[in-house]
Amino acid sequence: MWQIISIPLIAALIGWVTNWIAVKMLFRPRKKFKFLFLEIQGIFPKRQSVLAEKIGKMVADELLSAADLKEKMSNPANISVITQNVESKIDNYLATTFPSKFPLMSLFVGSKTKGKLKSEFLKEVEEATPLVIEQYLNNMEGTLDIEKIIREKVALLSPEKLENLINSILKKEFKFIELIGGVLGFLIGLLQVWMTRL
Repeated sequence: MWQIISIPLIAALIGWVTNWIAVKMLFRPRKKFKFLFLEIQGIFPKRQSVLAEKIGKMVADELLSAADLKEKMSNPANISVITQNVESKIDNYLATTFPSKFPLMSLFVGSKTKGKLKSEFLKEVEEATPLVIEQYLNNMEGTLDIEKIIREKVALLSPEKLENLINSILKKEFKFIELIGGVLGFLIGLLQVWMTRL
């Protein structure tokens, strides 16, 4: 009876431990070392430069390009937010900074004149902002290499940070792989017991 129970349990333990080791070997050892004729290193640390290149290319091609940034920043809603921020700054300047910097002049500038100044400033801002943003984004599009930035960032991650990053994304999947190893081991153990009983 004990043999019938122990074989599937031992097989389950072996399956779980084997998959646990396989998951750990994705990241460990972090630094390359030689064992006889073999060079041993975790898969992710060993392939970090390739991983960085692939992630950089994927982000630039599929997720976020300079053209995407240009489209988002030149969106009328974003320009409206910029205009509102500028309006707030103008209000603050006319109410606080202008009287403190030019106390005599502010005595002759009433609220009506301030309102006209603000209106003129805002008109200029509304006309100039899209042009300034477009010019800035055109320059940025020529110089901003998102693929290179992402590639360099990923390539410079320490092995510990790379492991933490991947684990934060795939932790449940790794646990599932370990569990499947135990389940498959248990089923194989049951099959062995059944075969020996024939």
